[in-house]
Amino acid sequence: MENNFTIIHEPPTPEEYIELRLEGGISGKSHKAAKVGLENSLFVVSIYDNKSLIAMRHVIGDGGAFFQIVDIVVKPSYQGRGLGKVVMKELINYLGENTYSGSFVSLIADDPANKLYEQFGFKYTFPNSHGMFRMY
Repeated sequence: MENNFTIIHEPPTPEEYIELRLEGGISGKSHKAAKVGLENSLFVVSIYDNKSLIAMRHVIGDGGAFFQIVDIVVKPSYQGRGLGKVVMKELINYLGENTYSGSFVSLIADDPANKLYEQFGFKYTFPNSHGMFRMY
């Protein structure tokens, strides 16, 4: 990772978060949803180039039995530099120290990001399981 990049374990501002999501090609969120969601994260990894948010990922859940990794996004102009792996290593370290026997860690991956998660030991769900969602 380049020397001028800074990793912090704090959420970005809602504005930074929304802007990065949109620039990274994933759905936008309302300011209120972003604020509440970031405040209630269990763990956040944010990477900055000087003062510009360039990558992030966070963990949500109940802190015991269930953890979900959400929102991996790297600014398009920074993709291909290994930042996704850096973020995942930070999350794996956190999960290794903060999960329990039987804790379930999940994520939903789009192609080709699924290949990144396989490198960190993630497997596809059971044959009869389906990722599902409902938006409001």
